[in-house]
Order: sequence, then structure tokens, then C-alpha cells
Amino acid sequence: MGAYQPGARQATWAEAEHGRAATPWIRHRSTRADAAAHYRQIGEHHVPGSADTRIERILVDGADAVVLGEIRQTARSTGRAYHARFALHLTIEDGLVTRHHVYEDSLAVAQAFAPAER
Repeated sequence: MGAYQPGARQATWAEAEHGRAATPWIRHRSTRADAAAHYRQIGEHHVPGSADTRIERILVDGADAVVLGEIRQTARSTGRAYHARFALHLTIEDGLVTRHHVYEDSLAVAQAFAPAER
């Protein structure tokens, strides 16, 4: 499949706008700059060196691929560690990523970033 290169043309990202300031990377994206911002924001909101990703399976059918696995991160704002299962649906056209849809355990992410209850 080659290196990850979000396409110069429009790409679709499934994440809907959700309005949570604590997790700004979870939102709709469609351009190369959006893709770069997505990964930059993930890095800014997590503790460096605490991440781990385990890929369990990669399924490929033509231009589409699905990656199944689990991520482990630590929320920078709360210090809470979490793990979340995920599925990543990619479409590659002309060597460029034109679809990048992430399905993850959003409850685990939300709980890690939620303010402490008093």
C-alpha cells in the first residue's frame, strides 16, 4: 500500500463534529492539512511515550483495507490511562489515502478525558 499520504483531492473521514474541547482530533476531516492536524492534535493531548498500538488483523479487498486492533494512551489533561479497541477503514487510490474512517471505543476515550468528579 505504500506510505501514508493523505490525498491532494478530498478524502472522507467519518468522525462527526462533536464539540468536545478535550478531544478536538475527533471531528470530520477532508483535506491533507486536516489529516496532519488530526495526528498532531492526538500527540498534543496525550502523554508522550505512553502510547502503544497493537494490530491484530489487516483485511484487504481491492482498494479497501480494514485494520483491527487496540490502542493504549494516557490523557495528558487528566493523567488517566486508557485502552480502546478500534477498526480503521482505509481506501487507497493512486497510492493516496482517500478514506480514513476510525471506529473506536469512544466511551473509553471520553472517560479518560472527563474532568474528575467531585
